[in-house]
Amino acid sequence: MSSTVLESTPAASSSALFELQPLAGKLGAEVRGLRLSGDLAPATFAALKQALLRYKVLFFKGQQHLDDATHQAFARLFGPLVEHPTVPSRDGTQILELDSAHGGRADSWHTDVTFELDYPQVAVLRSVVIPPTGGDTVWANTAAAYAELPVPLKTLADQLWALHGNDYDYAATRAKPDAHGAQKYRQVFTSRLIETEHPLVRVHPETGERTLVAGHFIKRFVGYNGQDSRSLLELFQNHITRLENTVRWRWSEGDVAIWDNRATQHYAINDYGDQHRVVRRVTVAGDVPVSVDGQRSRPPQPAG
Repeated sequence: MSSTVLESTPAASSSALFELQPLAGKLGAEVRGLRLSGDLAPATFAALKQALLRYKVLFFKGQQHLDDATHQAFARLFGPLVEHPTVPSRDGTQILELDSAHGGRADSWHTDVTFELDYPQVAVLRSVVIPPTGGDTVWANTAAAYAELPVPLKTLADQLWALHGNDYDYAATRAKPDAHGAQKYRQVFTSRLIETEHPLVRVHPETGERTLVAGHFIKRFVGYNGQDSRSLLELFQNHITRLENTVRWRWSEGDVAIWDNRATQHYAINDYGDQHRVVRRVTVAGDVPVSVDGQRSRPPQPAG
């Protein structure tokens, strides 16, 4: 593990340090000594934003003081908030609640909401109810995955475009897809069809890194049949989700995770049975991906 890194930043009311403890070789760091709020000093937030761009995922313990309003106020520092396009937010908020009792189990590798043209840039997830065992979340670095591809695969990836949709095959990766209210949740999730074509490789607008835009919302690759599309997706997904390219977080109530949704995928491990798990997520408006040759993501193109 890398040595501890200290970032010197003035806090909102006094001079202080927050500490960054890297957690894995490719991504992830725990931030210590920082109380999250919407009132962070500009220099403090700037340092936090730079840490996010570097580590892709940041974790915070002991943030029980956050409620729905302060959760949103902090997330708003990153930009305008956006609600999920099909799943209703909590009353009077822009918060998506994922409640295991009602099918809210995101147990498949994905980048959030890639079926949208300008899918979210940042997500802020707060733990509310955490089971005594199980329920960890794992993130993967899609920039590192691209960087480590063999040159011929980079050349192929740079040319590929994929159709993403919210009507993905939910049952394909689940042993019991209709358990725990999942069928009802899926009906809400797909209440209207949303599709977008994204390049498989986008250029990150802030770091300049090339990242892979993949995950379970891909329905097919443009110009490829279903069988070839599945083979291509498996090929690139296997590079993204290699264990060496991941970080895993064991939740406690009051923890917060922030991730760069343009450079990561994540997976909520569904290993806690009937135990109750509730997390709440706020997402920040994103930008339209740009391919390595300067093309922007687009609505689905007519076949032929």
